Amino acid sequence: MKQINFKNISEFRKMLGKSLPDGDWYIITQQMINDFANATLDKQWIHIDEERAKKESPFKKTVAHGFMSVAMISKMLDNAFKIKSLKMGLNYGMNKVRFPNPVLVNSELRMLSSIKEIENLGVSGIKVTFNCIIEIKGQEKPACVVEFIAALFE
Repeated sequence: MKQINFKNISEFRKMLGKSLPDGDWYIITQQMINDFANATLDKQWIHIDEERAKKESPFKKTVAHGFMSVAMISKMLDNAFKIKSLKMGLNYGMNKVRFPNPVLVNSELRMLSSIKEIENLGVSGIKVTFNCIIEIKGQEKPACVVEFIAALFE
């Protein structure tokens, strides 16, 4: 993926209604799932118990947490674009989060995104709403569909 670079927020505003570059593929390993389980204290067997998942899960494999896909959005957006004048960015929130398809261990994910809305935030910032789709390689239905909101400050 080729990252798009912007000099400042003013230049970035021209992206309203446009798509960002398609993201790179990330393999979701069992170690990543285990690390997420430890960080969130969500250690449900379907995520971390590989042997039980082989026997009892309808997927016959462990499944990543839905919120793990959401947690990767900040990194995926960071890879898609850069505003050189930014001093900081913050996660602001989400709208309409859905998990239409489970992410099985060793699946590959990437993000497709576009800029839905840009609002002023204080004197030196903007609030950006991104339409984000987290695709699973080889699957018709995505892992996650969400409107992700970030606050960006110069």
